[in-house]
Amino acid sequence: MTIEIIDYKDKFASDFYDLNIEWLKTYFYVEPFDEEVLSKPEIYIINKGGYIFFALKEDKVVGTVALMPTDQKGILELTKMAVSPNVRGQKIGQQILKYCIKFAKTKELKALLLYSNTRLENAIYLYRKYGFKELELEKNSPYNRSDIKMLLEFKN
Repeated sequence: MTIEIIDYKDKFASDFYDLNIEWLKTYFYVEPFDEEVLSKPEIYIINKGGYIFFALKEDKVVGTVALMPTDQKGILELTKMAVSPNVRGQKIGQQILKYCIKFAKTKELKALLLYSNTRLENAIYLYRKYGFKELELEKNSPYNRSDIKMLLEFKN
């Protein structure tokens, strides 16, 4: 199965929203911050120096992810990763993650940061497999649902 990963395009903004909302409703709930960011990805991600990627299978969006700027220069937050329910289990999330890591290295970033939930055992396993290390989760975490914070540092 060939998956193509492409940069953000306006015409896929609704896919970014729909895939993430579906994922959040399936596993958790939609927080007001999610709704705001997902509704206006250009304002909250692209225009602030972040990136959004889409995984295409036969020219149809089947997955997405965002790399959002953080307060720390050279560190982007890996966030808003979602895969269409009808193709889950086909390692598309893993391909998206590998793409983000390679992209971060080409941009000479210091690190990728993420917030997740330990209920998502497969995701946590994948993050650890690719070298993410657990950090202490701050009390004022940006997401109510997150109970784990992880970082992948790059040697530049």
